[in-house]
Amino acid sequence: MSAPRAVVRLLRPLCTSNSNASLIFTRRTMCVTKKAIPKPKEVRKELQSIVGATKISSFSDQQNLDILKLSSLLVNDQSELKTRCMKDSYRECIIPLSTDHKLRDRYMTVLKGVRFGRILEDLDTMAVWIGYSHNDNPEIYGQVSPLVIVTALVDRIDLKHEEFVADRDIKIAGHVTWVGKTSMEIEMGVMQELNGEWHELIKAHFLMVARDPLNKRAAIVNPLAPVNDEERALFQKGEVKRALRQQQKDQSLMKVPPNQEEGDIVHGLFLEIIDPEAGTFKRTKKPEGSMWMEEAILKNIHICQWENRNLYGKMFGGFLMRRAFELAWCNASVYSHTRPRVIAVDDIMFQAPVEVGSLLYLSSQVVYTDGPCIQMKVHAETVDPLKAEHKTTNVFHFTFKTDIPKVPRIMPKSYIEAMMYIDGRRHYLETMGQS
Repeated sequence: MSAPRAVVRLLRPLCTSNSNASLIFTRRTMCVTKKAIPKPKEVRKELQSIVGATKISSFSDQQNLDILKLSSLLVNDQSELKTRCMKDSYRECIIPLSTDHKLRDRYMTVLKGVRFGRILEDLDTMAVWIGYSHNDNPEIYGQVSPLVIVTALVDRIDLKHEEFVADRDIKIAGHVTWVGKTSMEIEMGVMQELNGEWHELIKAHFLMVARDPLNKRAAIVNPLAPVNDEERALFQKGEVKRALRQQQKDQSLMKVPPNQEEGDIVHGLFLEIIDPEAGTFKRTKKPEGSMWMEEAILKNIHICQWENRNLYGKMFGGFLMRRAFELAWCNASVYSHTRPRVIAVDDIMFQAPVEVGSLLYLSSQVVYTDGPCIQMKVHAETVDPLKAEHKTTNVFHFTFKTDIPKVPRIMPKSYIEAMMYIDGRRHYLETMGQS
């Protein structure tokens, strides 16, 4: 297969014929293996083979014994695992929308575009596949990997202005760019073929973690060694982002009060909604051209069924992201009376697995607005219908842009809503590169 010309700003893994070669793929060309690029369905089948998973609704005693045996294969020190380079984990997947009409129906929107929720599902699958590719250790593990690799965080997804169309093929490519002891950062690009060239329309960064087969403790992953200046820059970028995540965690509004600028903003909002003629703090008025935050909520509920489970018998993370995105889009559309376009996804936290049989509550809320843009937060929690226990599983952040100059301003009433406003503003400014 000849190397396609591509507008790609991914990785740059080495494609070497010997240890000293430095032939890398750039923005215009890519070095890839000659075997056929798999489709999403084929990737999922390969993943089932890697983890020894079968599409069943229960686990036998024999399978439980196999899991215990796999646990004994895990290493205790990272030095026991082979050091990888970035090219080792490079993988591609093709979504053949130009020829597979049945598949196209699953991806196509009513306006003949491509459903972003479906792309989220495929990105999550790809990230897991790439993670296992980095940790391919048959000499230690045998044919079935003892690792459980799951998405811990969708750090960032940026979308270009160009829209996908439903009658052209889509390709997803990516690899590991940073590795800790038990975690990996994966960078992926989503491209569509236009005029014989692959154009990148989405850039995505996922943080994956490895667990033991019982999903009770962290598992060690293969180390990563950059081999040139560009790979070292990618690796260092991962180090910087890890430090930034810790800094953001330390500065969370759940731990510390807003800074001076944010405090002034909250007080300014307070002055806007207080009726100065009433002489009391209890009487409020809604500023013209605005909407109360409590009125900008849209919710739904799902029964978590077996058909949407992942390789490990929990609910598939891509399914959760798709459901959250589609609810957020509906809310943004109702709020703005437009068909908004998602421009960024960031900081999707997977705090706890979602069990099959749970009731999944999704609640979307407009938390910040700026001109034509809407910042949306979706909170996911599960309810055990027998125990009546509620547990937060995910928090999603989406940024939408409308085709009108200005959407209604979102206005908080309470201090809790004001904190949601400030948190939404932080996410929005980071998305727009203003933080």
